[in-house]
Amino acid sequence: MIDWDDVRYFLAVARGGSVRAAAKRLVVNHATVLRRIAQLEDRLGAQMFEKLPSGYRLTAAGEEVLELAEQMEVSSHQLETRVLGRDQSVRGLLRVTLAPTLATYLLMPDFADFARLHPDIEMEILSSGELANLTNREADVAIRVVYDRKTLPLNLHGLKGPELFGGVYMSRDRLAAWRTGAPDPIRWIVISSHGIPDWVREVRTTGVPFRTTDGEAQIVAVRQGIGMTTLPCFVGDADPLLVRVPGTSLHMYGTVWLLTQGETRKTKRVRLFTEFVSRRLAAHTPLLAGLSVSRE
Repeated sequence: MIDWDDVRYFLAVARGGSVRAAAKRLVVNHATVLRRIAQLEDRLGAQMFEKLPSGYRLTAAGEEVLELAEQMEVSSHQLETRVLGRDQSVRGLLRVTLAPTLATYLLMPDFADFARLHPDIEMEILSSGELANLTNREADVAIRVVYDRKTLPLNLHGLKGPELFGGVYMSRDRLAAWRTGAPDPIRWIVISSHGIPDWVREVRTTGVPFRTTDGEAQIVAVRQGIGMTTLPCFVGDADPLLVRVPGTSLHMYGTVWLLTQGETRKTKRVRLFTEFVSRRLAAHTPLLAGLSVSRE
């Protein structure tokens, strides 16, 4: 009989192209991955992978197994979500995926309130740049900013929230120096992978860009007076050290959506959480829209 756990390890290697990538995804060591693959090969009597300098490549037998393994994965997820949908207890694990900025600068106080209301729910906040896959049960709820509703996966249930706007910000001290004619150049502070957005290219600067690799460093850099940057209004307007750059306008990033999948959304803890956060997001509407402060 085929062990489903062995199949999970096979799929991880096939998708990641290496034992290392599979081990990282499954949060295990290399030896565990190799042992599981060996068990599956012994059970099937065939070699699943060729080891090449560039990584692991499926053999002909592995290609055949891959299709069936993916079908097993779909069936496994359907079984789990159907059973979970019957779980109406207000306890257990609740995994929420969202962007780091939304977690750190907006919703963490709300998550704390929810945790105090429901102490038997074990919350896991997955705040990273990578979007967890709800269909594969990597998370129970996703909070995402979506610009075009048509891009939402059809298999997800969506609860629409407020619109999110962003603006151009610099430090208050830097703005004061700029107004008095300080000769220091004004730079764009950008996250390397994003660059300068098209909607602010008309804003003139006198220095070369200053690049960071993440949003947290970007915010610290603008506080230090290096230059100007784009930020969500709920970040920039709430920071006493920052101010909107005069003469610039707001830009809509998209709409905040609460997303759940299949039977999972019917569990009581998921329903309680989505209803709670939906109310809190509605209360945050002025801050998200950039209406909570007056402009300089």
